[in-house]
Amino acid sequence: MGPLYKRIVLKVSGELLRKNASAITIDRRLLDSLIQQIIAVHALGIELAIVIGGGNIFRGQVCHGRNSGFMRIDADKMGMLATTINAIALRSSLESYGIDAIIQSSIAIEGIADHFSIHTAELALKLKRIVIFCCGTGNPFFSTDSAAALRACELHADILLKATTVDGVYDCDPHKNIHAQRLDRLSYRTVLEKNLNVMDLTAFILCMENNIPIRVFSGQRDNAIVGAVQNPSLGTFIGNF
Repeated sequence: MGPLYKRIVLKVSGELLRKNASAITIDRRLLDSLIQQIIAVHALGIELAIVIGGGNIFRGQVCHGRNSGFMRIDADKMGMLATTINAIALRSSLESYGIDAIIQSSIAIEGIADHFSIHTAELALKLKRIVIFCCGTGNPFFSTDSAAALRACELHADILLKATTVDGVYDCDPHKNIHAQRLDRLSYRTVLEKNLNVMDLTAFILCMENNIPIRVFSGQRDNAIVGAVQNPSLGTFIGNF
């Protein structure tokens, strides 16, 4: 089966690079598994942009407050730097397989990543280079989900693919309720009405208002990312219907 999309933005959770909370922050085998999937998608001729999270290293949203000793703004900046480390790991691994990739950062990090430019990103995608975005939106209080939604809108992506640690969207928390049901297809309105946990509200509204469909799926399964661009029934699809 051929690909369903010409251009995608892939949001990769940082947790996909770490086996568990006590493991090393970047597991080489998990990274290589992810890289092989990205290469397989790239080989299909799809224009691929990646927004990488940093939760395997530092999660700013939960590492602030009185007990942590960090102010929210500083914690979020630390989280942005964590995404940069992951972005370098992705690019280095891709280049070791002969795949051309660039990193664009939302904040200036001279000598490490290019500053974000929609024009340069567009050109790179058309030349079949993989574009990796780091540092989120470059602003505190905004998640990497928001960054992924923003880049998907700016690049007029066909879809936003969210590779995470769960295999879709459920009607309630599957970790707390063994009877939770995975939902295959959802409209934007249904997600809002039922207050379902897809991504943060800012990111979701941005996709909804710009008619960017979302597919949520588990990135931990074998060939999951390739499946997400070829199999219309994988995970949970959210769109305007």
